[in-house]
Amino acid sequence: MNRRTLLKLAAGSPALSPWAQAQVARATRGMPPPKIRDIKAISTAPGKIPLAVVKVVTDQDGLYGWGCASFTLRSQVVVAAVEKYLKPLLVGKPADRIDDIWQATYNSSYWRNGPVLNNAISGVDQALWDIKGRQAGMPVYQLLGGKCREAVACYSHASGGEIQEAIDHARRIIANGFRYVRVQVGVPGMEGYGGAGRGSLAAKPLHASPVYEPAYYIRRTLKLFEECREQLGDEIELLHDVHERVSPNQAVQFAKDLERFKLFFMEDALAPEDISYFRQIRRECATPIAMGELFNSPHEWTPLITERLIDYMRMHVSQMGGVTPARKVAAMGEIYNVKTAWHGPGDVSPIGHAANVTLDLACHNFGIQEYFAFDQTTREVFQGTLVAKDGYLYANETPGWGIEVDEKAAAKLFREELKPDGMPYYGFPVIRRLDGTVIKP
Repeated sequence: MNRRTLLKLAAGSPALSPWAQAQVARATRGMPPPKIRDIKAISTAPGKIPLAVVKVVTDQDGLYGWGCASFTLRSQVVVAAVEKYLKPLLVGKPADRIDDIWQATYNSSYWRNGPVLNNAISGVDQALWDIKGRQAGMPVYQLLGGKCREAVACYSHASGGEIQEAIDHARRIIANGFRYVRVQVGVPGMEGYGGAGRGSLAAKPLHASPVYEPAYYIRRTLKLFEECREQLGDEIELLHDVHERVSPNQAVQFAKDLERFKLFFMEDALAPEDISYFRQIRRECATPIAMGELFNSPHEWTPLITERLIDYMRMHVSQMGGVTPARKVAAMGEIYNVKTAWHGPGDVSPIGHAANVTLDLACHNFGIQEYFAFDQTTREVFQGTLVAKDGYLYANETPGWGIEVDEKAAAKLFREELKPDGMPYYGFPVIRRLDGTVIKP
């Protein structure tokens, strides 16, 4: 068998079993380490959600890797960062020096810890881990030390405009094998997170934008949890996302009021700008707290972990720079008994979800994993997309992430889903209080 054939097989031919691929990989280990030949960012838009993924191609035929760079709200800025800045920096560099490349790219812009740079770095970083797994003939979790558990417990999302509608949705999720359910309900006449409320507001807003009033939402949510415990019982683990939409003082009181319902966790009770208030929440009650979805910088998560002010770290892995920093922060969290609960909605690509599950399997302090059920179109573009079975996710056992991307289909989906303007503005809607004050999303 010639060198080119060996390298193609080592990159993960689906015709070979994982064991056979591992044997081929061993046969190629005496070859020179691969170098980065090309880097490209690929845009797609499953379900009209703009995503960016990165492909790193090496100088060894057939050896490449995929990474997630999913800053959905500014995806095309990430594409530019990858192609105009990281690619010229990294082409020709050894592809096997993952941590060294991460440090070089992290410092290359001098100003750092921003979402655009971090997601661009993540795309490259995750692609290099994929390459490493393909070289070794192993799934990436094996390179991080192997499994700490057989599978990854997940939670799914239940919501509704009315309380009973949200509970009925939760029942359907439970019937599919999930024991952990995030529940949200709408407020009549308001643009609530996780469910729009039916009916009209008693008070008239002074503007035409979507309306949201924190006090209305809090009272409505407390009624939701009373009914959830009454109808669903105590054996189902309930979660809730505040989404930063209340004042710090309201967050403290809300966490105290939710304590009697024994939540699995209360998520994003505070905005990143207000995280010092977590000390007050911790003093006042024992409601488990999850935080981190909007974090970009170690300056945000480090004090919450080291002071044990949260129970679950909930960062968006590409937003913090990829698998390389995420596994280090997870290890730090293990020392302080803070568990992982990586962000995993539809604006994380299937590659990013595979990276989440890899960390979940390999880190002892795993807590829970957010699950998003991708549609058939997405699964056709991202071949190997993970699908939950009875409330659990299992990693692909093929080398790397076990995911291949149909590049032509991905590009076509981006063009078709985002017609007629190509790439329209995509961002969180502006939501206001009754008097017109803009609130955090």
